[in-house]
Amino acid sequence: LCSPSVLKVDYDVCSNYGNWLYSAGIGNDPRDNRKFNMIKQGLDYDGNGDYVRLWVPELQGIKGADIHTPWALSSAALSQAGVTLGETYPWPVVTAPEWSRHIPQRPGGSPHPRGRRGPAQHKDRGIDFYFSRKKDV
Repeated sequence: LCSPSVLKVDYDVCSNYGNWLYSAGIGNDPRDNRKFNMIKQGLDYDGNGDYVRLWVPELQGIKGADIHTPWALSSAALSQAGVTLGETYPWPVVTAPEWSRHIPQRPGGSPHPRGRRGPAQHKDRGIDFYFSRKKDV
């Protein structure tokens, strides 16, 4: 058991504000036009969606990584999970074009059940693609 005098408070004003500004795309960044990709971050660090499920109970019925992109699910999958976009969970305010590569489409236009593409998607792109200004490769 911990006494109240031993509790650790993890709060750093500068780091927290800096991280929120960076996530919003208005922080200080040495690279031009870099955007924080929340979908990729979620897939990288919460692949099964457990953290989201803990803090967003409205999405608890969505299985696996699909929780990171509920708006991309079919109406049948949303219905099965008990989610109604615009009613029980809001539509996204913004959907960035960069997110699309993390939301693959199945034949017929519906998203892949795992909510992401395999690693072979950009196998022909070297590191220069991601760090060059010219993106029409």
